[in-house]
Amino acid sequence: MARPGSAQVNAGQAGLLDFAYPWLALLLPAPWLARRLLPASDRAELALAVPLLAAAGAEQLLSQRRGRRLARTCLWLFWLCLLLAAARPYWTGEPITRTVSGRDLVLAVDISGSMSEADMTINAATASRLDVLKLVVDRFIGRRDGDRLGLILFGTHAYSFVPLTFDLDSLRVLLQDTSTGLAGRHTAIGDAIGLAIKSMRDQATQHKVLILATDGSNTAGFDDPVRVALAARQHGLTIYTIGIGSDEQTLSKTYGLQSIPPGTALNEAMLREIALVTGGDYFRATDTASLERIYAALDELEPVDHEYQSYRPRHDLFAWPLGAACAVLLALTGLLVLPARRGNPA
Repeated sequence: MARPGSAQVNAGQAGLLDFAYPWLALLLPAPWLARRLLPASDRAELALAVPLLAAAGAEQLLSQRRGRRLARTCLWLFWLCLLLAAARPYWTGEPITRTVSGRDLVLAVDISGSMSEADMTINAATASRLDVLKLVVDRFIGRRDGDRLGLILFGTHAYSFVPLTFDLDSLRVLLQDTSTGLAGRHTAIGDAIGLAIKSMRDQATQHKVLILATDGSNTAGFDDPVRVALAARQHGLTIYTIGIGSDEQTLSKTYGLQSIPPGTALNEAMLREIALVTGGDYFRATDTASLERIYAALDELEPVDHEYQSYRPRHDLFAWPLGAACAVLLALTGLLVLPARRGNPA
């Protein structure tokens, strides 16, 4: 299995040389035809003056049969090289196959202020909810060979942080750079779903998936995220929701049942309903291990397809004949100037 954009060479088919404009070969006899068919001018002032050659006495060399033959050969080589360069030769490499699943998958990550709550652990060390989520999501992204992934960050507002891309390595790096509070302190779950719909609305892929991870309730943006989820279903978007916050029963031990801050408790009923109306599923994460199990379950629910696209890389070669033309022209100039200067020292 090949990573999108990575090489998996099929050695059974060799590369080949081709030309973008092969019809330019028809111009090869053009100088000969021009010399034969066009009448010679008897006006010397119309001739192209080359002071360097005139000063070096090149006319004497060109007056000799051998000199004329050498100059004619070089000029024909120069013309041939120019035509080769203009015909745009290129080398078509061996076939390269890449894996493409035909699936668009967007990760919507909550970076509201409550995601900085350090009530989870990584390797027995206390860590924030966002740090744990980034760790597990990073491992999940690493297993999505062939999928095209995007990243939405949301707090008070939702932002498309990384558009849909096959470049999963860059996506993982950008995910690690996120921090809480960048999108505001509140939680706009409905806005995140709406932005996912917009980002995938015009895509021709058969299967569109949104994985939404949050630790609170909808406290900004659309009043009813479930209504936005119904619109997502009409656009063929399946939503899997992950709740990683604390419920009211847990928070009541800290704040008291009557003094829980609004929007702090995880609204599991809403997240279940969002997943249900779109044909997805809801998961509850309480620690790193449970998050790992959730993403392993998502791997099973949304397995990577094994479809392949094959293409042959193209390498332009026009610079070689163009360089050869310049070299022939320089060689001709040297052949005309140097012998003449030896015979006529200054």
